[in-house]
Amino acid sequence: MSALFIQIRCTPGKTYDVAEKIALRELHSELYSTSGEYDLLMKLYVPEGEDVGKFINENLLVIPGIERSLTTLTFKVF
Repeated sequence: MSALFIQIRCTPGKTYDVAEKIALRELHSELYSTSGEYDLLMKLYVPEGEDVGKFINENLLVIPGIERSLTTLTFKVF
């Protein structure tokens, strides 16, 4: 399994609601509140053979309060 890092921009005032909904779904390995252009940074592992885009769309982006996301795929751990 490769790690994915997903930055999430939330509707203003909804960051804590979104973080709570993500936590309840138990999708992530780590979830951080961040400063800057995005409000949350999430690390997760998608099972081998799983369609990454479909997994994110069906399990994460359906959460109300998410405006935008940026996904970074990883390849090798050093």
